[in-house]
Amino acid sequence: NDKLFPHKTNVEFVQVIDARHIKMRVWERGSGETFACGTGACAAVVAAVEAGYCERGADISVKLPGGELIINYGNTVVMTGDAVEVYRGVVKL
Repeated sequence: NDKLFPHKTNVEFVQVIDARHIKMRVWERGSGETFACGTGACAAVVAAVEAGYCERGADISVKLPGGELIINYGNTVVMTGDAVEVYRGVVKL
């Protein structure tokens, strides 16, 4: 919590391991720490490539508590990874 973000914010904590490996944790406002965030993983790879830490056009492994995503940032951003069910619920009206 910070007065700069009165409505809170989403944030990713990223560690570049090497040119093709990143570790990441995600904090989402209203939820707390989550297992993964595809949008955040893509943004982290784009930032790492633009900063010169990772290779443009290479498959970059992003390790998250919920598993691994492969992100490739060349002319576009492509995300590959498993889709797994982590919750099943029923909405009652």
